[in-house]
Amino acid sequence: MRKAFVLTACVVALASLSLLAQNEMDLEAALSLFDENGTVQIPYSDEGRVQLEGMIVAFRAALGVTDDLDEANEDAVMAFAVDESQILILNRLAQAYYTMADLFLEGDDAERPTYLKGKHWGLKSLRIDPEFAAVEASDGFEAAAAISENLGALYWGASTWLRAAQFNPLEAVFAGVPSKTEAMSLRCLELDDAFTAYGSYRALAAFWAGLPKLPAGTYRKNWNKSLGYFCKVVNEPELCAECSDCPDFGPFDPAADLYFENRLFLVEFYLMERGMWEDAKRILDEVLAEPVGDLYPLYNAMAQEKATRFLEEVEEHL
Repeated sequence: MRKAFVLTACVVALASLSLLAQNEMDLEAALSLFDENGTVQIPYSDEGRVQLEGMIVAFRAALGVTDDLDEANEDAVMAFAVDESQILILNRLAQAYYTMADLFLEGDDAERPTYLKGKHWGLKSLRIDPEFAAVEASDGFEAAAAISENLGALYWGASTWLRAAQFNPLEAVFAGVPSKTEAMSLRCLELDDAFTAYGSYRALAAFWAGLPKLPAGTYRKNWNKSLGYFCKVVNEPELCAECSDCPDFGPFDPAADLYFENRLFLVEFYLMERGMWEDAKRILDEVLAEPVGDLYPLYNAMAQEKATRFLEEVEEHL
């Protein structure tokens, strides 16, 4: 499936469906769109976008969020009253904002603000834990992240924060974003390294590849660290064997191949950036040849659409 917003009729129909979703989707219906592993089970289509919009409306309503709350402002969200019983809803809202920005807002003016909204609700979910708040106040954010048990908030908070930082990586480095998001991702690995199809390995691989090229400092582009994390989630023994000083995170799990974005990230953040066009084409061809499947219908369909676009660029270099 593809995103289609060309015809005026489609836009009008989408607006009407959005209104319907906002009016009719309740919290129970919104939560039912996640499977037992927390994966969003909606199609990659206009219909899926409408469902996602309805989920966001339902989660905001359940939290009591009003339209005058600036969710893209961290201070405003931190001042908003929420209790610990609502952690799941907070985490689902952060995930929904990430999904909306990642799949349906690419290149839109609302893309970065939507990631920021997800980041702030993820941080809110972490900080309503009194122990997290106390450690952050005394020892800093990284120390607090290292003791948190809130996997969903850590993962979606870090994911949305990293995506927002991609708009200006150098600014993010000097603002201290890398140390905080790395601490969150490393804690996710400790809690459940297979969460979201080994998502924190995928995120950290892109993280080290996406940092700016600086002459010194801890947080600068590091291809070896990037490849080490990638080698946990992609079955590329020859590529991985070429790096003698990459970190070793253990054997590859074939289940990681079922989630296409693991391989797509390798292509996007590592192979294309390093001009490894033949490897990139081979992997993109593999992703496009496989069925989307039932486990990850939303993200695998998106990955195939992106793979088609990447393939056009890759083939120009062959």
